[in-house]
Amino acid sequence: MDIKEIQNLIKFVAKSGASEVKLEMEDFKITIRTGGDSNHPETTIVQQIPMAQAPAAAPVATAPAASAPAAPASEATPKTEDSKYITIKSPIIGTFYRKPSPDKPAFVEVGTSIKKGDVLCVIEAMKLFNDIESEVSGKIVKILVDDSSPVEFDQPLFLVDPS
Repeated sequence: MDIKEIQNLIKFVAKSGASEVKLEMEDFKITIRTGGDSNHPETTIVQQIPMAQAPAAAPVATAPAASAPAAPASEATPKTEDSKYITIKSPIIGTFYRKPSPDKPAFVEVGTSIKKGDVLCVIEAMKLFNDIESEVSGKIVKILVDDSSPVEFDQPLFLVDPS
């Protein structure tokens, strides 16, 4: 199971309203607990290694799907003003970059007209640079993340006026 499948599973569980989901496969276990706050599920991944390879305890990684400090910062803008805008969110966890390289201009600025398929930014995840393309046409109204900042899965990045 790759990271994209795990992220999709986390998103599905958060939207479903289930309080806990366990998935066991032959080489790992995943437990997702929402704990009542479905916007911030907690994921525990236990990777089991056969005893012949590692007699010590199996490694455990626990990571929240969305960081608590990032959520209030993205909600600082009034909801009534932003309701007419489309929010473009991060599809992955990584580092947000507005430029293709330090010596190049930014992909988009506030006021830039975009169309579906235009590259808006790059998110680096595990030394891979992923172009984030627009799924809508419109005009960039607000850039919600600073350049070179860490971003979480499903974190708002841009506000787009579709008109």
